[in-house]
Amino acid sequence: MKLIEKVGLRLLYRTDPERAHDLAIRALNLGLTSKPGVYTSTRLAQNLAGLEFPNPVGLAAGFDKNAQAIAPLLRSGFGFIEVGAATPKPQDGNQKPRLFRLNEDYASINRFGFNNAGMQIISERLALRPPVGIVGLNLGANKDSSYHAVDFIKVLETCGKYIDFATVNVSSPNTEKLRDLQGEKALTSLLAGVMRTRDALEKQIPIFLKIAPDLTNEEIVQIAQVARKTRIDAIIATNTTVDRTGLKSEYRSQKGGLSGKPLLERSTQVLAKLAYELDGSIPLIGVGGIDSAQSAFEKIRAGASAVQLYTALVFHGLSLAYDIAEELDQILENNGFSHISQAVGTGIRDYL
Repeated sequence: MKLIEKVGLRLLYRTDPERAHDLAIRALNLGLTSKPGVYTSTRLAQNLAGLEFPNPVGLAAGFDKNAQAIAPLLRSGFGFIEVGAATPKPQDGNQKPRLFRLNEDYASINRFGFNNAGMQIISERLALRPPVGIVGLNLGANKDSSYHAVDFIKVLETCGKYIDFATVNVSSPNTEKLRDLQGEKALTSLLAGVMRTRDALEKQIPIFLKIAPDLTNEEIVQIAQVARKTRIDAIIATNTTVDRTGLKSEYRSQKGGLSGKPLLERSTQVLAKLAYELDGSIPLIGVGGIDSAQSAFEKIRAGASAVQLYTALVFHGLSLAYDIAEELDQILENNGFSHISQAVGTGIRDYL
């Protein structure tokens, strides 16, 4: 981490976490953050779900909810970014405070509730995105919607032409009954509808599915079966957790989704179980607790072809993305891998 980032983070820690996040977005747009560009190499570059990734380190959804800082984020070292979640109608989300920084645990808890400007405004911003770089959109559902599945389709229809992939998010714990869509019948119906909508788009982008870490082995097996049946392009494992085991911070009992370092072990176990069930038939993106090149390598060994991070940026700064990509390249070389694909899944059984 650079000295200027250390100073900036210390200043941000003195303010409310959500306010600090808004200031970070503003700093990006003012050009006050590091712009190292994208680190890449022949070892890290790969084609995944039909997209050419310069490196496997991505930004998870939730950081840039309203697609306000796409250009500077693409210059911050990420191989790809995901914005949103976007819902059909704008919504304020849950009452504040709704974001809590757990410093002792290197974690955070949020109960935002899909606060965003709505698909119309977000689509207008996506239309102005740079032509170079991989930009995905997390699809969400309005809290007052009677048909969550229809909401995903509406957002995809509106924004699909401006993005490189779309993620069906059925794993946020902050929208009532949303996680119910992870059940076999509901998920099959939902994904079938989304895939039909995608096929009708002028630009047929890949469709990803984001799942929760709070799943039983039986539920993971069912999701793998549905993923194969509906022929989705990738699965993101995992979203935040409702588990609070082992936390030390004063905010540990707050309601919402927990992200950050405490999620690493459980999310990696879910990833490995999913990788075992899919046996390479669908690429996986590992999320949860990544804060270093070593933890990113753990996800790759557990079956991930790419990774995403978010919460670690709160504690280590935006330069972390570039640093992880560069150090991961070295780790792969040190372990005798000439390409990242050779390392994917090599340690699955270690995490089962």
